[in-house]
Amino acid sequence: MESRKVAVVTGGSQGIGEGLAAALRGIGYAVVANSRSIAPADEPDFVTVAGDISDPAVAEKVVTTAIEKFGRIDTLVNNAGIFVGKPFTEYTKEDYDRVVQVNLGGFFYVTQQAISRMLEQGSGHVVNVTTTLVEYANSGLPSALANLTKGGVSSVTKSLAVEYAGRGIRVNAVSPGHIKTPLHAGNNHDELAGQHPIGRMGTVEDIAKGVLYLEQAPFVTGDVLHVDGGQSAGS
Repeated sequence: MESRKVAVVTGGSQGIGEGLAAALRGIGYAVVANSRSIAPADEPDFVTVAGDISDPAVAEKVVTTAIEKFGRIDTLVNNAGIFVGKPFTEYTKEDYDRVVQVNLGGFFYVTQQAISRMLEQGSGHVVNVTTTLVEYANSGLPSALANLTKGGVSSVTKSLAVEYAGRGIRVNAVSPGHIKTPLHAGNNHDELAGQHPIGRMGTVEDIAKGVLYLEQAPFVTGDVLHVDGGQSAGS
């Protein structure tokens, strides 16, 4: 039990989060996964905690569950996020509040709790899932709230990496392009694929490989790894 690494994955009930939890279990990690609608599970290497990660009490429960069940937290993957695509002037106060609460509040509360535990251990790794839209704005896909919030997460990745580099904690990010998940369940896959120079949409496996690379690269911190088929490089 002492040698097993432990990861926390937010937004872990479907899509990228579900794939990340499976990938980490696949390399021998115990995983605590959270989302609002995640199904109950209490297995030797997998526990779920249902609830809204933007609620500080839920964030605390996720972290304390990892400690109580597995004794430590080695990796936190901040995958939970909301995307609301609208022209900027059409966003409502409700849109703003919800996106900020989840994309920033959810990140803040659980990361603060997890890093506190990592400091006690003297080691740890935080991986934030952002979006290539932060750096590669698309006139056909209005995304101001995503850019505002996930852009903040990309920026703080570097800040936290520098702040904690001397205390054994790494902080990195993965920046996906358009990925085949339930979020993109419509019939516009060809259009989305065309926005990547590689000519296809990404898969959950592509993102999982990016996270596993960062997890297994001990000299990498403060990096934003683009897993976007070349989208951030241009068109």
